[in-house]
Amino acid sequence: MTRLIVAAGGGGDAIAAAMLSSALYGDEDPAVIFTYAWDRLLIDPLPGPRGAGDFTGLARLTPSVWAVTAETKPIPPAGSTLPRLAAELPHTFALLDPYEGAVGITRQLQELIDHLNPESVDLLDVGGDILARGDEPTLRSPLADALTLAAAAQVSRCVRLLVAGPGLDGELSTDELRPVLGPVAHTFTASGTESISAVLEWHPSEATAMLTATARGIRGTCKVRDAGLSVPLTDEGPRVHEVAIDEAMHRNSLARGIAATVTLHEADACSQRICGFSEINYERTKLARPGVSPPPPQVGEAVLSHIDELEAEARDGGVTHMTFRHLTEALNLGGKRADAVRRLLINSRPEQYTAPLWSVEKRMTPCASGCSDVGHDRVMHASS
Repeated sequence: MTRLIVAAGGGGDAIAAAMLSSALYGDEDPAVIFTYAWDRLLIDPLPGPRGAGDFTGLARLTPSVWAVTAETKPIPPAGSTLPRLAAELPHTFALLDPYEGAVGITRQLQELIDHLNPESVDLLDVGGDILARGDEPTLRSPLADALTLAAAAQVSRCVRLLVAGPGLDGELSTDELRPVLGPVAHTFTASGTESISAVLEWHPSEATAMLTATARGIRGTCKVRDAGLSVPLTDEGPRVHEVAIDEAMHRNSLARGIAATVTLHEADACSQRICGFSEINYERTKLARPGVSPPPPQVGEAVLSHIDELEAEARDGGVTHMTFRHLTEALNLGGKRADAVRRLLINSRPEQYTAPLWSVEKRMTPCASGCSDVGHDRVMHASS
């Protein structure tokens, strides 16, 4: 029995799709997850998504669709988290290639449906920006979701749209989304996150990290992204809502506008016209501009001192948690150095690691002499 899940925005949505598959359908028949290779600049130094031509070692599924396997490799300098996901999770990751626009994605999705004859087809978005009108001032990354929504609305099979963790992507608030959300299809619990726990130890996803955190009972306010947006962690976080595809299309002006596009460039130009910006251009601009401050020479106590300052500022603003992506972008770090910071923090201040988030709240921990060390402000044996 095959289940097909389309990860609306790629990245963390693909991990959430794996978690959803285990929760709703069990682990005996892993799902086919249709997803973008669109990792942000922490992972991939090239702006925009990667297509089939950016990889070696893909496995053909249909005439237009390839699977990413554990042996797949991005062609340098491109980077991608998908091969590692394919190696660590039991699901099949089918590569969604957007370079022929919504028309091409519709063809790919239809081919998968015809080839697999799946028991169900779900379109999953974490956060809910797939329901954006297009004019919201907080909107940052509507293109990927709009393309998959447009495709899902045009295939011959009924597709169920699911929105997990409304508001967790920091783009639309729960209050904005609530009038559109349908019934709750599932509520994640702590045990339901176990299937993807190991992946979230290294993957930079923020929305799915917060989805997992709320399923584990973590509440508060989390700082995300390089801009330091504050996202509430509430009881709504672990819920998955159904939304009618037709209603989503009626609401999403970008999805309607790009439904007939035949190139990614054409779709991106529509985003510029309808939403007033291009996220691919944003990535190009971000890549070109120098960092606000030079990165520290090595990952060690100098970094921890800077993190102390970030934590104090966050606490003063009522923030309780941060994503590791926010921390590393605030430090102007990436790649292996970002991983080193994560390891250093967890090893030196384990009481602040509320997996998969970083707590900035002061905690009382016993020191060797039996006293209390508030917040573990001292760094013991920190090394690079």
